[in-house]
Amino acid sequence: MNRVITIGGLHGTGKSSAADNISKLFNLRRVSAGGIFRQLAAERGMTLEEFSRIAEEDENIDRELDGRIKEEAVKGNAMLDGQLAAWMSGDYADLKILLTAPLRTRVKRIAARDDVSYEAALHETETREMIERARYKEFYNYDVTDLSIYDLVINTEKYDLDGVTSIIATALTKLFEEDSK
Repeated sequence: MNRVITIGGLHGTGKSSAADNISKLFNLRRVSAGGIFRQLAAERGMTLEEFSRIAEEDENIDRELDGRIKEEAVKGNAMLDGQLAAWMSGDYADLKILLTAPLRTRVKRIAARDDVSYEAALHETETREMIERARYKEFYNYDVTDLSIYDLVINTEKYDLDGVTSIIATALTKLFEEDSK
């Protein structure tokens, strides 16, 4: 079958880690919008905050990222992670998952991952998310605070990565069993 799963969520919710695990468990191609965005920033020698500010004015950056996500959804057999993956995958997605966590938890994770201070991670995260929220609303008229597009919402502060992976794997196994009937 041609499966497409999306995982969305704000920075530091564990999208990439969960997507890595699920893609391996279900033998899906792994596509990360955040990875693509980081790569584009690095290619230009910019921080994520600097690149986010440029992307705020240059919608071609979002269009390029989102176009790639759409293409991968059409191809199928993919685990797509990114804030707009659920929207970009449209009807191709079998299950749209949202990961959440409180800001303080997300910032602690980001600081540890990026080896920066909590204060630096907080500033960059709040700035990026404010810019992105406005950009998504302006470019697409998407309200990323509207959870109605998602089929499954998980607070990753409540579960470690194995727990999050287990919840998602259980949901997907059940879904795939139902689809095969």
